[in-house]
Parts: sequence; structure tokens; C-alpha cells
Amino acid sequence: MSEKHMQTPKKNRRKIWWLVGIIVLVLAILGGFKAYSMYTNAQHTAKQTYQKAKTPTIRNVSKVIKNKKPLNVLILGTDTGALGRKNKGLSDTMIVATLNAQKETTYMTSIPRDTEVTINNTTEKINAAYTIGGASQSIKTVQTLLDVPIDFYVVMNMGGLKELVNSVGGVDVTPPLTFKYGAANVKKGVKTHLNGKQALSYSRMRYDDPDGDYGRQKRQRQIILAVVRKALSISSVTRFQTILNSVQKNMKTNLTFNDMLALRFSYKNASHHIKSTTLEGESQTIDGLSYQVASLSERRRVSNKIRKELGLSATKKLTDTTNTTTNQTTTSASSSSTDTGTTSAYDSSTSQTTSSSATPNPAP
Repeated sequence: MSEKHMQTPKKNRRKIWWLVGIIVLVLAILGGFKAYSMYTNAQHTAKQTYQKAKTPTIRNVSKVIKNKKPLNVLILGTDTGALGRKNKGLSDTMIVATLNAQKETTYMTSIPRDTEVTINNTTEKINAAYTIGGASQSIKTVQTLLDVPIDFYVVMNMGGLKELVNSVGGVDVTPPLTFKYGAANVKKGVKTHLNGKQALSYSRMRYDDPDGDYGRQKRQRQIILAVVRKALSISSVTRFQTILNSVQKNMKTNLTFNDMLALRFSYKNASHHIKSTTLEGESQTIDGLSYQVASLSERRRVSNKIRKELGLSATKKLTDTTNTTTNQTTTSASSSSTDTGTTSAYDSSTSQTTSSSATPNPAP
């Protein structure tokens, strides 16, 4: 065999490796472009959703995040957008989410929409705080009611919830009861996949639930957690952009882009174990309106649970601010419904564990 024929295979192999190298380089560049595009899109979305709260934070939140200390995020779900409403709306969903990076836990405390509070020396339902003064007034009201610091807030309108659920491809839930309401038709204990419209109906139903608003709060927490877990598992660039578009149109927060990145990488495992409770009250009629009035002992119970998760000492500031007007009448006793193994309704002492085998993808 001639020397020419002996060298040809080597030359061909070199050409092949050069071709492979070029392909790899092109893919790397494209991958880097996509990563950069995702990053800039996320940054743009963060700028669009950012809205500084007028109420100053009690703590130095930058230092809290830097040291990976437990923190509180107030989640507000408003009724704007769901039924074509254009006004500021009421915060019918109010949850204090306590994130603990070290323990890898999230403690969710629901506050009933009809909880009695005093705003500007006037008796109000707590869901009116958002109408009166936006997120800032809601933060101030919760901090006064429970004596806990609110580090960040997130406002999502109910119409946005529908879009957000669709953007993650729907969510799976196991209903605590059987009911048909709007687009939702579910059976107790049967795992069900819900699209955005169905999830919205599922989270809104109240009157057919034997636990009333307390039952609705439990289902709202289910939807929120399902969306968070689904979003963390998504790797598709197209789906990621869809989520960003949904968030941009339907969310406001005082989280900056850097805050979001810090939370994403420092607190991402906080969703592994979920605990929850609800501030409970007695049903009372005040000036012809129905309220849930939380006793001083109940407020202290909830406050101390949150403060313990934050690593803070027990509250010493809470006082009984219940109205004592003569036209206040008790119409029924406090909710007596309980879950197995709990100390009060929906006060779960057993954490829900999610799989940690999959590594969540970077997100804002």
C-alpha cells in the first residue's frame, strides 16, 4: 500500500474531529446565547414586576439573605383580573410564607380574609387593607396583627393564577373533599390534574366546603405549592419564557432581580418540607358585617410559631385589640374542624416532603 493511501484515513479523521469541534463550538455558543437570553428576559421581567413597598422593612433584608437567615414573604392573592374586575381589589388570599434555608422548610400561615383588624381607627376586614393602601398597608396590618417582620411581599391577581398554572402545564392535586364548582369537578382523595381555569375554580370554592374559608385556604395553599414545585422542575426554554410572560403581567413584588437570584440559589431547598397553619377566629357580627375575630391567645400562638421559625424570641408586644362595641354579637363558635394529628384546623405538624433527586433549574 502506498504512503499516500496510508495517510488518507488519518487526514479524514482529522477533518471529522475538526467538524465535530466546530459543531460543539456552535452548540456551546447557541447554548450560551439561550442562557444569556433567559437571564436578560428574567432581569427585564423583574424590573417590570418590581414595586417598592412604602412601609419600610423592620429588618435589614439584604443582610438576612446574605447570611441565609430565615425570612418572611407575604403572599397576596387579589380578586382583580379573574372576573374582569379592573379596580385594586381585595386580597382574598393572604399567606405568610416563612422560608428557612438551613432547615430546608417553608412554614405557610394563612390569614382568613374576614379577620377583624383596625385600620385608621376603623374596624375592617383584613382583605380590605390592600384596597385601602395596597401592599404597604397589608404589610403594616399583618405586622401589627401578628408581631412578625415581613421582609418581602408578592401580589398575584387571581386571573394571573389561571395563566400561571397554564404556563407550567397544569398542576396535580389530591382534593380533601368531593365537589363541583365552575370548571372544577373533583373527588376526595383522587389525584387530579388541573388546568388554569380548573385550578382557579378549585381555589375559589368556599360555600360548599364544610370548613368554609378555612377549607378554601387549604386548597389555595395546595395550588400555590403545586405551581412552585412544577416551576422549579421546568427546563424547557420555551416554557420558561411562557412563565416569565405570565408573571410579568400578573405580579408585583418588592423583590429585586438580585433578591430573586439570591432566593433562588440560597433558599431553593426550602420547598422540600412544607408545614402550614391558619390563624383562627370566632365568627362575630360587627355593625351588621360578619368577621373572624382572632383572640389574643390565638394571635400569640401563630406569632410564636412564625417567630420560632425565624429564630426570634416569643412575642412581647401583642395586646388584645378586639373591638368592644355594644353592637358586636357572637353568632357562632370558632371553627371546630381539625385534621388528624393537628392542634387546630389545618395546623399541620407533619411536613410534606418533595423529591430532591431532581436539581431545580435556575429561575428568577
